[in-house]
Amino acid sequence: MLTGIEEVDWASLGHAYGPADDVPELLRGLASADPAERENALDGMYGAVHHQGDVYDSTLACIPFLLELVADPEVQDRGCIVELLTSIGGIDLGDDEEFAELDVEDEEFIPAANYAMAAAAIAAGADVFLGLVCDPDPEVRLAAPCALASLHPDPVRVLGLLRERLTVERDNEVRLALVAAVGRLALRHESLRAETADWLAWLSRAAQAPGLRLAALAQLGRVAPAEIPDDVVERVTVLLDEVRTAPGEAPGESPRGATPTLIGQVRELLEEHSAGRPTPWTEELLRTLHTALDDRVDDRIALILAQLRSPDWGQRSDAIWLCGALIRVWRGRYEEVVRLVGAQLSDPEPRLREAATSFLERLFELAVPAADALAARLTAAPPGPLGLPGPGARAGRAGALLALARCGDARAIPLLARALEEGEVRRELLYAVDALGPAALPLAPALRRRLAEVELDELLYDRAAPLLCALGAVRGVQALPEVLRILRGAPPNRRDWVREACLRTLAAFGPAAREALDDARALLGSESASVSSMAAQAVWAMDGPLPEALQALERWLRPGASGAQWCAAARALGAIGPAAAPAAPALRSGLGARDLWVRVRSAAALWRVSGDAAAVLPVLLAAWDENRHTRVTVAECLAEMGPAAAAAEFVIRTELARRHRHNAREDGAGSHDVHDDEKLLTLCRAALDRMERHRM
Repeated sequence: MLTGIEEVDWASLGHAYGPADDVPELLRGLASADPAERENALDGMYGAVHHQGDVYDSTLACIPFLLELVADPEVQDRGCIVELLTSIGGIDLGDDEEFAELDVEDEEFIPAANYAMAAAAIAAGADVFLGLVCDPDPEVRLAAPCALASLHPDPVRVLGLLRERLTVERDNEVRLALVAAVGRLALRHESLRAETADWLAWLSRAAQAPGLRLAALAQLGRVAPAEIPDDVVERVTVLLDEVRTAPGEAPGESPRGATPTLIGQVRELLEEHSAGRPTPWTEELLRTLHTALDDRVDDRIALILAQLRSPDWGQRSDAIWLCGALIRVWRGRYEEVVRLVGAQLSDPEPRLREAATSFLERLFELAVPAADALAARLTAAPPGPLGLPGPGARAGRAGALLALARCGDARAIPLLARALEEGEVRRELLYAVDALGPAALPLAPALRRRLAEVELDELLYDRAAPLLCALGAVRGVQALPEVLRILRGAPPNRRDWVREACLRTLAAFGPAAREALDDARALLGSESASVSSMAAQAVWAMDGPLPEALQALERWLRPGASGAQWCAAARALGAIGPAAAPAAPALRSGLGARDLWVRVRSAAALWRVSGDAAAVLPVLLAAWDENRHTRVTVAECLAEMGPAAAAAEFVIRTELARRHRHNAREDGAGSHDVHDDEKLLTLCRAALDRMERHRM
């Protein structure tokens, strides 16, 4: 075994962490009789030789030995090695022309060439995977179909083999993998797509197990989205019910013990997620189907509603996670979905409660239909801390409290007060006080005590900023001495950040904080535009000398100022409003700036100080088209303008008619993305309403 491994000059090759002289030991470890040693070796392969999907020269050198290990029936855990080879050789380089255009002298050429050589090397030895579809080890049979569909150079032969194997395979998960591989093959080879779609459509209605029919329906959606039947919701609902009531399979092997590897940790999480669920594989099938349904939002919501009403807690849990991906990207009527998710908070299954809580805490105002359920869970819960996540950083009751506060429900206020008395509090809870507004003034004494306890050390900003934000939201001016202590005693580390946060709180306090006026005036000349601008805003809010504030702001609206400096001053001038009219000429000069955000901030401020809609509206609408991330800022101005923004009516109506969220991303999501998009919709409706009322 591993013949010739010593003949390779591994030290001259490299991987993610330097010379690859440790690779022979990893390869031998994959063939070890010790399960822990095999897992450590596999972890090393993914961690160094195939780090984050990269292919190095050492990765290429490993391929013949990995293929040899896969072919040896004496080697255990070969399914994992098949998956490793599939990952190494299955990287999609995109258009071949794009690869051909790479300059051989370009540093990007070598990695791209490595991917291509890896795919070619594994394809040359891919016949080894043909025999694995009938291997005695079910884990090998589970991994082989994807490897064949991704790597074998003869797709027609592979398609025939996969379909033939389906007629004799008895392991349910392997059968699902065979169907998934057929779909993958059709997606990679256009010539097979029509034939495969017909076969999948037939299989989805054949006299087969319900899970297999569901898998065929999901793959049909991937291969030919236009062929998804109109009655897909009814069919999937029936199939899920049949899956739930079908006789269960015999339990598999006991889970392995914990190992100190990344792979071991991931496996533990997956095992925990699947524990107690007879059919955990339905989650992936439904995710595939939802992806295929794409913008058929009403159908997707109907599917989720059907799952949320299922007697199977696992299906309900799957529905929550699927809805999280749906609501992040698509606008829709989610009231009933949210209400049913809220109902899961009283379920005895902790994983279901955790899923519901994690989903609701990201919804902000959209969580209102679940507010009663959130409040009920919090008040009925046994004694225990409310302010921090549960074990393993789970949302726990802190997540439920966060969801209740973010949707503006006053029932969160006494619970937040209790959390503040208990000890450390999750910082998001303090920022959520803003959604409760002045009604949360009863929190001020506790917030004040907590701020007084904050040490003036290098961690000051992290500890004080959330408390300062909360005090500003409730207008807790009784905490003025504590705010001034922080402002005056801030250490050098992130001092400007601390000062800006304190000044923002003082500005929120308004004239009641006049005792701090001299402190704010002293910071008008700060070398930080953010501090100077917020000091000017605070001076104005405390009824201080406005000419001094305007002078401090206008010095940042001059040639040579950076975009960030200009924007900080423009925001402050916009907050001051008509009283800052003398700064209008300086703001007007920013309307033609090269920096997009300078133009947007200047236009927004100019409208607020001068009311010159004719000058700012073209700038705002151009920015709307140029960068979607400006739309909330622009919409705020349009809502204020009302009839003066009549030229924006078409843009507003177009946005309101769009189903796709304006800030949805394929590469992830932020915790406030849904909230920001809903804010955009609210502002657009407000602007349109003012226009329509003006015409009446």
